[in-house]
Amino acid sequence: MFPHLFSPLAVGGVTLKNRIVSSGHDTVMAVDGLVTERLIAYHEARAAGGAGLIVVQVAGVHESSRYTSHVLMVTDDGCIPGYRRLAEALHRHGCVVFGQLFHPGREIMESQDGSAPVALAPSAVPTERFHVMPRALSVDLLQEIVAGFGAGARRLRKAGLDGVEIVASHGYLPAQFLNPRLNLREDEYGGTGENRVRFLRETIAAIRGEVGRDFVVGLRLSADERAHDGLTLDEWRPALEALDGDGDLDYVSVVAGSSATLAASVHIVPPMSEPNAYTAPLAASVKEVVSVPVMVAGRINQPQEAERIIENGHADACAMTRAMICDPLLASKAETGRSDDIRACIGCNQACIGHFHAGYPISCIQHPESGREQRYGTREPAARSRDVMVVGGGPAGLKAAAVAAERGHRVTLHEAADRVGGQVLLAQELPGRSEFGGAVPNLLREAERAGATIVTRSRVDRDVVVRERPDVVIVATGARPRHPSIDLTEGTVALDAWQVLEGERVPSGHVVVADWRCDWTGLGVAERLARQGHRVTLAVDGYMAGQTLQQYVRDTMLAAAVRAGVKVVPTVRLYGADRDNVYLQHTLTGEPVVITDAAALVLAHGHEAVDELVRDLDGFDVRPIGDCLAPRTVEEAVLEGLVVASEL
Repeated sequence: MFPHLFSPLAVGGVTLKNRIVSSGHDTVMAVDGLVTERLIAYHEARAAGGAGLIVVQVAGVHESSRYTSHVLMVTDDGCIPGYRRLAEALHRHGCVVFGQLFHPGREIMESQDGSAPVALAPSAVPTERFHVMPRALSVDLLQEIVAGFGAGARRLRKAGLDGVEIVASHGYLPAQFLNPRLNLREDEYGGTGENRVRFLRETIAAIRGEVGRDFVVGLRLSADERAHDGLTLDEWRPALEALDGDGDLDYVSVVAGSSATLAASVHIVPPMSEPNAYTAPLAASVKEVVSVPVMVAGRINQPQEAERIIENGHADACAMTRAMICDPLLASKAETGRSDDIRACIGCNQACIGHFHAGYPISCIQHPESGREQRYGTREPAARSRDVMVVGGGPAGLKAAAVAAERGHRVTLHEAADRVGGQVLLAQELPGRSEFGGAVPNLLREAERAGATIVTRSRVDRDVVVRERPDVVIVATGARPRHPSIDLTEGTVALDAWQVLEGERVPSGHVVVADWRCDWTGLGVAERLARQGHRVTLAVDGYMAGQTLQQYVRDTMLAAAVRAGVKVVPTVRLYGADRDNVYLQHTLTGEPVVITDAAALVLAHGHEAVDELVRDLDGFDVRPIGDCLAPRTVEEAVLEGLVVASEL
């Protein structure tokens, strides 16, 4: 079905069995700078699933390159045994493996011990996103870092990897040297285009001097950093021509964005608001400049997208990284004609990059087995088959049904509505969030494929359970909107967010959205109302709208709300409302805040558990999961479905 995607590709001295790549991405699975068994298990699941190439996450080449507290390091020979075990595990599945070599320069995300480190850069030009003022590199220290790239490559070769990738993307150190707005040096490393590319040329030469010609050396770059002071493709072009002419690079990997600004960093892991495969034109432009294979990353979620990119000559291979976090078997399913069974990534960013930014090992809200391969990577058959009733067809119930049925239990899922999906069916109605609805067919297909029986329009109470006599009842009845206790005068129009998303009429004029949760709901409803022509004020019980969201998702939604004309009032709690005014209280000072001329109040105050059935089923083996246990997000719901069903 995908002849281009599943054709071999020669890259330097190795041949990829297909064009599907897991690009370098931080996993928060390294400990003390070393490869762990958890990291090996994570990558091996994708190798076993058919990936042609896995590029292992960034590894610091110098002590000053520790940009997080959990970065891999290749600064001494102690790194070799872990990398060797990793390479052997991936090679067993015919998967090629490269390692990324990295120095962030000024882009330091966090401290190692609570004290701010000295960040290094070509010149003392600050980074806007992290508010770091770096120190300009001396020539001696610069050359020490160059040597570190070479030594790191030597260690990875000794460990048995097939190649290395120099990270010059996202505004990191090599890109900082190339950028005339960041590199203000007047020595041999600045001032002219030839001088600014010198650091990168010396780095590549140092690597080649350590590893020879038969070891793959690649370069990752942001062809457009999409920052006000970022590198553009036109600025990269002469550098690429020079590097390609040197003949020391075996491939180029193309991405977009920069770590340096809030808007540009969105493109490091673009959320669902960005179009699928939107970086392919950038790769095509790079491909016109260089003679080596070109890879591309950027919201390539499905094999048909990757096939088109390669067929059209825009790139030679496609990074489908989040797609394989969501479905490690993507490659093998596509190759064997099972594309309809692929669990498609929805670009939510919640458990992948969201976990990374929070300092936790990455996973996936649809496939929580990712990152937990050692515990849940293999589905163990149940010791004995049991009759399992699942009540509720939201994400928690669907996942529980799928896993329980796959393990050999007899599973019937009852959903009171006429279709499964729960709150996901509402979430997909938010602006820019329609792709979120893809979680429902993904989970439903998983449950049906496993053999679970799905019954809709089937409301379950204690009498039904007594009649059916299941061995286990998994209750996943979800939640309802929470209506806080506030003062409302007669005639006040007050709706909750669910009513708005379900299409209930909102009076014309000024609408105040009172947002307690600080998540997608308040922001999304406010934007939706503004685009419908309302004047909207979003009153937030937090420091900012979207405070609980992953940064790239929050920043994208904030930008959309600003463009729609939404006014945001932070750090206020709702007190009450009348026909014309909404009364709030500043959460820091306690002082009153009054929003006047309000035609309606919309509540985005979170949820309360629908748990009556749990309390009614005394005497039965009852397992509450998801929002009926405690209202949270889809991530916790699906994870609890996995955990509970795995324990039966």
